[in-house]
Amino acid sequence: MVFNNSEWIWPKNEAGKDEYAEFYAEFEACGKTVVRISADSDYTLYINGKYLASNQYGDYEHYKIYDEIDATSLINSGKNSISVLVWHFGENTSRYKKATAGLIFEIVSDGNTVLNSSECVKARISPAYESGRAKLITGQLGYGFAYDATKEDSALFCGAGFENSVKVEKECKFYPRPIKKQELAPIKKGIVTASVDKKHHLIDLSEETVGLLAFAFNTENAQNIRIDWGEDLQGGHVRRIIGERDFSIDYKAKAGKNEYVNYMLRFGARFIEIWSEEPIELEYAGLIPQYYPTKIKDASLKSELDARIYELCRTTLKLSMMEHYVDCPWREQALYAFDSRNQMLSGYYAFEGGNAEYARANLKLISEDERYNSLLSICYPTGKKLAIPSFSLHYFKAVWEYYEHTKDSSLLKEVYPKLSAIAKTFVGNIENGLVNIFTGDDHWSFYDWSDYLDGDRKNPLPKAPDALINFLFASALLAFENISAVLGEKFAYEGLREEILKNAKRAFYNEDSGLISFRKGDEKYTELANALAITSGAVTGDEARRICEAIISGKTTECSLSVKCFTYDALYATDEKYKDFILGEIRRNYGFMLDSGATSAWETIKGAEDFGNAGSLCHGWSAIPVYYYHKFGMVE
Repeated sequence: MVFNNSEWIWPKNEAGKDEYAEFYAEFEACGKTVVRISADSDYTLYINGKYLASNQYGDYEHYKIYDEIDATSLINSGKNSISVLVWHFGENTSRYKKATAGLIFEIVSDGNTVLNSSECVKARISPAYESGRAKLITGQLGYGFAYDATKEDSALFCGAGFENSVKVEKECKFYPRPIKKQELAPIKKGIVTASVDKKHHLIDLSEETVGLLAFAFNTENAQNIRIDWGEDLQGGHVRRIIGERDFSIDYKAKAGKNEYVNYMLRFGARFIEIWSEEPIELEYAGLIPQYYPTKIKDASLKSELDARIYELCRTTLKLSMMEHYVDCPWREQALYAFDSRNQMLSGYYAFEGGNAEYARANLKLISEDERYNSLLSICYPTGKKLAIPSFSLHYFKAVWEYYEHTKDSSLLKEVYPKLSAIAKTFVGNIENGLVNIFTGDDHWSFYDWSDYLDGDRKNPLPKAPDALINFLFASALLAFENISAVLGEKFAYEGLREEILKNAKRAFYNEDSGLISFRKGDEKYTELANALAITSGAVTGDEARRICEAIISGKTTECSLSVKCFTYDALYATDEKYKDFILGEIRRNYGFMLDSGATSAWETIKGAEDFGNAGSLCHGWSAIPVYYYHKFGMVE
């Protein structure tokens, strides 16, 4: 057991939103020493004034993760000190579920516990970080920060002026971090490509980079600095303000030398832009890259273009790996059930050992989500009640694919109750033999960023069945049946899949056009719905071939990059002759990105201009060509 004699602590009884707390204590140690630590919401840990580790694993109170960190290299024989900076978010976002602020830790040296967190640990609210600022970067990503270097001191590393901590009441069930921690690479210092009167500096990192902001400069006087970041330039500047999004942080410089690193907020960016009130002498600005320590599998492709596309996608996978898979490092850093399914499937081939440990942790974290009707929340962890019902169905496929690639049935057993609960909720939404969409403000009927399928939340459709939710449910039932068989569990829905497919085909198949409509009686023929009709088994034989010909001839509304996998699976399952079409489309789309200067795969083929100028230029779900290059035997 961990933390048996440790207490959750904070500098005061109640914490506000966006609050920074500092903690200090001394202890005696020698030999091998480890620190076990957990926090709400994020932390930076120092031993004897030197940085050791940071970044809390995304979690829940009932699934609270602690890190066990080897501190031996920083330990002196005898007296030592621990310092911790904790950042409490205090507001639900797409990557955080609101909980009580707190820090808990214990230090074990040569097998003996030498320090536990308690009210004896000294603490204070950080004077340099602005607490209560609560300024969002984006609703998904959460808060930015403001730092005042004129108020910084050395007290964090000596405890001068600190007071005793306050015990915090928190009920948590602890689990060890299921994966390795991120590793830091040497700082990537950007190239200053523009400098105006030394008051405006534009820094190019040369490629999409994910990491920690670091900079150093000199200034004659204290002054306010604003630092922006982004993935591309428009009008000579990064895209800072996009609707309500604001990709900037504030820094108040002290007179003289300023040197700063933030070890908690990760930036996904290619460009950094620094605005100062008065001239500064910039020494460097850049990011300290953070990477998940997975080993890339050797891969060789004959075609130069294919090799470049493969590397583009593999790089995207690497950039999108934090404590869990994230969709886009720049704008959201959130774990989605569908996005991560694409990432995991590609990762089984791109990385040594199939990256199985990492994929397993993602699927486990998703299963810990708790929502009132058992559908998966939009992201994990999150306190938001919004759900994308189709993503709950993609989760079944992701779990089954994990087993197919790893043969690890232990995960199936752990997540089986969650799968059962989701299936029961969908069955409860069946009327007249078909699944209805889920309505209400907390359900988003999203399938794809394409016509008819984006689930327009301003003009939601009324409760009724559509083709996609039914074909996806049928596919989820097949995966669930397979999972049940592996576990020796009685499958509760024998024959339901066949019934759903029969009813769905009757409702949505138009014999004249030979295509599947979006809803009964309409003529909205989408590529995705028709592909799912094939992959689910609703349409086979000549009817499937007719659909495939309609797709490749452009008679259906094209889907976006993220769900092209279903189109490709449908085409290839129908006839292997479509392999050339699939490869041609991959080469055309991803070749276009490369020709446009991409260093990672875009969210959609429209690039930065999509979503009202908020399109991401690094998005994990678009790395799926890695899988198809392997599937088609093109990787040596």
